[in-house]
Amino acid sequence: MQYIYQQPGWPKFSWNHGLIDVPLAALRHRQGRLLGRMESLGFPQRSEAVLQTLTQDVLKSGEIEGERLSAEQVRSSIARRLGMDIAGLIPADRGVDGVVEMALEATQNYSKPLTVERLFAWHALLFTGASGAGKLNIGTWRDDAKGPMQVVSGGIGRERVHYEAPPAQSVPAEMDLFLEWVNRAGGVDPVLRAAVAHLWFVTIHPFDDGNGRIARAIADWALAGAENTSLRFYSMSAQIRRERGAYYDLLEAVQKGSLDITEWLLWFLGCLDRAIAGTEISLAGVFLKEQFWKTYVGLSFNARQRLMLNKLLDGFNGKLTSTKWAALAKCSQDTAQRDIQQLIDNGVMVRSPGGGRSTSYTLKPPEA
Repeated sequence: MQYIYQQPGWPKFSWNHGLIDVPLAALRHRQGRLLGRMESLGFPQRSEAVLQTLTQDVLKSGEIEGERLSAEQVRSSIARRLGMDIAGLIPADRGVDGVVEMALEATQNYSKPLTVERLFAWHALLFTGASGAGKLNIGTWRDDAKGPMQVVSGGIGRERVHYEAPPAQSVPAEMDLFLEWVNRAGGVDPVLRAAVAHLWFVTIHPFDDGNGRIARAIADWALAGAENTSLRFYSMSAQIRRERGAYYDLLEAVQKGSLDITEWLLWFLGCLDRAIAGTEISLAGVFLKEQFWKTYVGLSFNARQRLMLNKLLDGFNGKLTSTKWAALAKCSQDTAQRDIQQLIDNGVMVRSPGGGRSTSYTLKPPEA
């Protein structure tokens, strides 16, 4: 078996521009359209979108490797580190804080070059408080003291080696070449740089553990640089999690193939396009909320009305009655009825079909 790094000319990757250029242009257009749409959002909605995206990114990057983190802890840790005033924040353990800090450092500081020291710091954060971390070389390159670095599946006696990384003694020189390229990469589209960097890093596999998560953080760093913003509105990791089987199968095929990585680049561009499409769906509520408040910018709402309207925009569970309004807004039944009637008179809400004591209310459907 000959791996890609054993090919003559490594690491001079090549690809078929004729096959890449059209999907790359389409992706860049979609990317720009999403960024433009997000920039038009108000600050609260944009912050909500960033928090939702980053939470998914951290959770799903861990899940790809079989690690499950607490969604509430991840969300709280991100919100605190970004200075967001979010209700219901809970304490996060050291392990969650470390993973979150690594993810944010990669994208918040996208203009800073990648260095050995920076990667070592990411690796240390990734394993902060992790069980079994004492058996790993943390914050330094692997040494292969326990044998070659291999990606293996199957039980004892039925092991299948999917990939064997370059020997440990070559890692420092391999990483020097990688870092020199990724920090200049002149003439290469920044999105392609993210795709190549992801593949190149995970092929070197320089750490004892955490290589996949750091490879995805490197891709996020490069994508943030491509967009010239630290605000993340889509999660490549979440999409890779959905396509995990195809992701691993393609990595294995490419790492056992030639230096022509057209197939990898096409998959990466497609995966990124699907990630952006998924964001447009998952953030539909954010867009709806923004459009709603712009539509009624000329009206005055009291605090109770704003609270309940936001609950409806977020997807209220069940039917909203005046009794539920009174309980959630902490007011009397009469006050709740007056609040609702005022919104009906202003064309913001409507009574649902039916009536009597079980009368319920919904937002007025948007004009066709």
